[in-house]
Amino acid sequence: MSNLLEIREKLKLLYSRNEFILVPVFKFMLAYLTICMVNGELGYMGRLDNLGLVLIVSLLCSFLPNGCIILFGAAFSLMHLYELSLEVAVATLAVYLIMFLLFFRMGSRDSVILIFTVLLLALKIPYVIPVAVGLLATPLAAASVACGTVVYYLLTNISDNATTISSMGADEATAKLRMVIDSVLGNRAMLVMIAAFAITIVVVYLVRRMSIDYSWSIAMVAGVIIDLVVLLVGDLVYDTQLSLGMAVLGSIVTLVIAKILEFFRFCVDYSRTEKVQYEDDEYYYYVKAVPKMNMSAASKTVKHINTQRRFARPAQEEEDMTVAPPRRVNRSVVTERTGGRNGHGRPSQGRAGSRSVTISGEADEGAAEDYE
Repeated sequence: MSNLLEIREKLKLLYSRNEFILVPVFKFMLAYLTICMVNGELGYMGRLDNLGLVLIVSLLCSFLPNGCIILFGAAFSLMHLYELSLEVAVATLAVYLIMFLLFFRMGSRDSVILIFTVLLLALKIPYVIPVAVGLLATPLAAASVACGTVVYYLLTNISDNATTISSMGADEATAKLRMVIDSVLGNRAMLVMIAAFAITIVVVYLVRRMSIDYSWSIAMVAGVIIDLVVLLVGDLVYDTQLSLGMAVLGSIVTLVIAKILEFFRFCVDYSRTEKVQYEDDEYYYYVKAVPKMNMSAASKTVKHINTQRRFARPAQEEEDMTVAPPRRVNRSVVTERTGGRNGHGRPSQGRAGSRSVTISGEADEGAAEDYE
């Protein structure tokens, strides 16, 4: 776990240092994928399906606000639909304007949510959308998810009925408009998907805001289950042709992605949870404090060594070197007591004497030891 935390801190540090480069790169990739998805799904105007044009528009979107990606994507889709039928393009434009005026506020977060909703629906992994939005946003973001779902199903339905639309004459303009309106209001699969996404977003948001341990994990599991239940009920009632195997596989992928989001956004240590209670003149406060799991990234220190001074000593240092003066040694050496013998070999009756030698002077220790 410590290695993962260290990797996370390194990634955060890398992003903070190179944000001015990474953000335009991400926006470029998002715009490129969006326009390629529109060209691949529709593709009626061949002049728009040009790699150079797509790259230029994507590069332009990388320096503009996120809402411009939606504007260029809508413009590309309307031009493709105009090549197919003028009535269909007008009806689609009316749907875009209604969504913009009633639901979509063109905020930065709303723009990203709508774009990812369309892309994930096109990639056949839509179950990630409501769980991720419920973990990272508020229930108001359900409007952006609904708009993205309407756009995807609208373009998909027009693409599926392109042969029928192109075969209709100019006198059947009313039938073309009705087909577009029915693709929005009469598409039961789309309505079930919108309802499932909205309910899941609200449930995930409410659970992850609760003051319980492992709230995010419980929220993502509850969201996946609620989403599956609503989709299965909608399939039983309206026959939406739901693939159970793909739904289960998508739910597993959703849990994995949700755990990755939790690791980067809400990584806490519940084993060190503290509960604090205090009061003031008007209120009692009950606080539950859960510490975050953080680890500082390891830093490297580089020392520069000057190899030119490795074998040569500067002249100034040689002049400063002096020989230390010898230490003064004052040491007293006490010899053993001495006693004399008289001429007859007997011990003398005199008092035993002692002899002491004092060494004093500027001699070193070695000399004093030799003297001893």
